Amino acid sequence: MISRFEAEQALSRGRILVRDAAEADIASVAAIYAHHVLYGLATFEEVPPSTGEMLARRAKVLKLGLPYLVAESGGRVAGYCYAGAYRTRPAYRYTVEDSVYVAKDLCGQGIGTALLKELIARCGNGPWRQMLAVIGHSENTGSLTLHARMGFRLVGTLRAVGFKLGRWVDTVMMQRELGQGGPEHPDSQK
Repeated sequence: MISRFEAEQALSRGRILVRDAAEADIASVAAIYAHHVLYGLATFEEVPPSTGEMLARRAKVLKLGLPYLVAESGGRVAGYCYAGAYRTRPAYRYTVEDSVYVAKDLCGQGIGTALLKELIARCGNGPWRQMLAVIGHSENTGSLTLHARMGFRLVGTLRAVGFKLGRWVDTVMMQRELGQGGPEHPDSQK
């Protein structure tokens, strides 16, 4: 494990590698997510999933042909992201939802930007035409700013729809087009 100083040095030199997540990365991914589950409002899960459960979730994403990525800096998994189906009904098949999580000690270092940029690019090259961000906590300025900077627009806020850590929590919905967006028939955009 590298120190925070070493990670910051690697990040300052632009050494963030975004790549496909391997099975060997999932223990680190689970640890990153566990912190957000236990102490944050970005996710409405309250019990951290096991590494086995996280492996199963990754497999489900990959089975849909969607990307599941990690950011590596200084030999350490510094964050991860993936796109998942927004909803399971067939009419939603061209819409995906993104999830981005960064190690607690590396937030604000450009890792989320590197991850989301690559996720958008990969999904934009596929058949998907819309990407949604379902952001837990309306005061999650890091995620809101990241998504706005990457071209997402605010489409609404669901007030007090979750109860976590002793408080009511909002969900903010943001959206951006992928590829050519949605005005044409999806098959005509190949």
